[in-house]
Parts: sequence; structure tokens; C-alpha cells
Amino acid sequence: MPSSRSGRRTRPPAARSGAGRRRPTAGDWPRPVRAAPVLVPRSWSDDGSQLGSAGSRGTAAGEGRVTDLHHHGDAELAPGLVDLAVNVRAGTPPPWLRTLLHRALDDSAAYPDAGPARAAVAAAHDRDQSEVLLTAGAAEAFTLLARALRPRSAVVVHPSFTEPEAALRAAGHPVSRLLLSAGDGYRLHPADVPADADLVVLGNPTNPTSVLHPAATVAALARPGRVLVVDEAFADTVPGEPQSLAGRADLPGLVVVRSLTKTWGLAGLRVGYTLAPADLVEAMTAQQPHWPVSTPALVALVACTTPAARAEAHAAAAALEDHRRALVDALPPGVDVVGEPRSSFVLLRVPDGSRVREALRDRGWAVRRGNTFPGLSADHFRVAVRDPGTSRAFAAALAEILSRDPAPEELR
Repeated sequence: MPSSRSGRRTRPPAARSGAGRRRPTAGDWPRPVRAAPVLVPRSWSDDGSQLGSAGSRGTAAGEGRVTDLHHHGDAELAPGLVDLAVNVRAGTPPPWLRTLLHRALDDSAAYPDAGPARAAVAAAHDRDQSEVLLTAGAAEAFTLLARALRPRSAVVVHPSFTEPEAALRAAGHPVSRLLLSAGDGYRLHPADVPADADLVVLGNPTNPTSVLHPAATVAALARPGRVLVVDEAFADTVPGEPQSLAGRADLPGLVVVRSLTKTWGLAGLRVGYTLAPADLVEAMTAQQPHWPVSTPALVALVACTTPAARAEAHAAAAALEDHRRALVDALPPGVDVVGEPRSSFVLLRVPDGSRVREALRDRGWAVRRGNTFPGLSADHFRVAVRDPGTSRAFAAALAEILSRDPAPEELR
């Protein structure tokens, strides 16, 4: 990417004019800030104090109960455990992608050229290249946004992926949480988001609830003067991506964050991208180091956005629906499936969840604990969807654990 005289990189040129649709301008979001981020503790909390009415379906909250925002599913893994804790598609990367990645190592002596990958992503989503930012995984995008913006009132919709909130707090921004209700199936209601919020962050589909919000519901949150960040890291796990906003360049302040991690098995490669108004992409770029995405990651971006690759992803998402149904059908009595799962994982709730989770671990199963997600408890855990045989074996182990009464020492 070219550099300006000041050493700052300028935004990439547009691939198309975008005529006929209104492009949001810099006035549509909180002004950028160039100050260095403020370092703060890694764990934050929530006291349940309400900003809205007592009858609100969601709860907007501040500080209180400690939550480890940096705990993720990979921390649950250990040698010998069956991995149901990490939501990466089994059997990936596919052989054709492995071949391309190996070849990319031969070109890694030169500095990365992001141009072809940026063009490929832009074409895949019918966006101008100036509206595309390539990142070292989706998580980097949240850090760049936190450094580039100075929100007065940031709201993160929970339960959800915790890195966006962690990044905002690490940059010194106060954060309020909108806690969606289990009794309402963790559905999003735009009226519950405070009107004065100038930064709103949510996932779709949402991790860990696997709930898929309607695109129109999410789009209703966009307005001038607000940045709306939608984490679509799992969007391609839904056949056809019907609720994605990736192509909505007309919505003011909309930022869509995507990842190749889940469907293509590239967690270790760190490859993702952001779709946003050009001026906001430029502000994020100013916070990013040079050459942030490696040559193999750029090759993956080009390869995984081709029509053939997208067709393969669609087929994988269709098969996932059958596999998820097999998992849910195999679960024993006493297990609650929380919400309506639509992605590559399901959120479960069981009595005495901590004991159950440890007993599963003793039997060789790793699941993702729920109590590090704001709004969830130790009785929740997330389970990745695998092939039906694996799911039935897991359900049998879970049934055995739930059928035995805990010993007295286990209750203490």
C-alpha cells in the first residue's frame, strides 16, 4: 500500500465509482483519535445496573462482576481431548488450499503485496477497494477500531465474542453492556440499544449463542453519528449468508468484520478483513503497522473468495445444518439448548455445569465454558458441531454424567 510523505499509508484506490448509492462520510461516526492506547487490566466486569426501564428485554450495564474477556476456546484444549471447544471446521484446510499455502512460502522472501487480495475481497462483496481493510484475523480489526475512534458511549451487545469489548477497554474507552435475554431467545431488539450510543458492537451469528439476527433488525441500528460494528466471523456457516450486511455500503457507519478462520481452518494463519466506509478504513489503516497480513494469508484471501471456493463453503454450511440437527437430537434429557442455533456450535445449559464440564474433560471431551461470556453462568457451555458419530458419542458421555448423582465431596 502506498505511503504519504508523512509516512502514513494512504487509502487504496476505489475499484468502482459506487455511483447510484450514497456513501457515508466521516461525519457519520465518532472522530478518529491518533493518541496511543491506554493500557488497562485484562479482566473487567458488570454490575447489572440498568440504563433502560425495568421492563426492558435487555439490560445495559457498567462495572461489577469480574469477567475474563481474554479467555477463549483454545484454552480448554489439551493433548488427548476431543476438541468441541474451538469452532473451526474439522478436516480443514482442504488439500487444494494446503497446496496453495505451501507454494506461497516460496514467495515469502518478498514483502507482501495486498493488492490482489484486496481486489478479490472487494469483488466478492461488490464493494469498492477503498472500503476493504485486510487484517491479521478478525480480532485485529477490533483493536484498530478501538484505537481509531473516540466514542462517547460504546455499547457491546452480549453474550458475544469478548475481544471487541477487551479492545475498547484496553484503549481506555468506557463500555456499557446490553445483555440480551435467554427468555427471549437472545433476540435483538433495536429499541433496547440506548439512542445516544455512538458505537454499537454485536455478532451475527452470535458467538456463543449461535443466534442469527435478521439483517433488517441489525440494519435498523445504523444511523448517522454512530459506528455499527457487526462481527460476521461465522456468517459463512449459514447457507447463502442470508442475514449478512457485507454488501450494504449504503448504511452509515457500518463496519462488517469477517474471518477465514472457521470455515477454512486457518486460525493459526490469522487472516480476516473489514468492510467499512472508505474514510473509516483510512482511519483504521493509520493505526495498523506496515505489511500486517502475511503472504500466505493474502494467498488464502484470494483463493477463498473465488466462486468455486464460495460454492464449497456453501456446501459445507448446508452439511453443517444436518450435523447440528444430529447433535441436538442426540442430547439427553436435562440438557437445555439455549436459543435457536444457526451456526457451527450450540450453547447448552445443564444443572451443576462446572461439575459436568470437568467430568466431560475427565472422559476426554473439551467444551468451551460459558461463564467468561457476560450474561452467562457456570451452567452454560458451548459445543462445536462435529460429524454425527462424534456428536452421538459426546451425547452418550453427557448422558452418563447426568445420570449419576454427584458424590458429597463433589457438592462441597
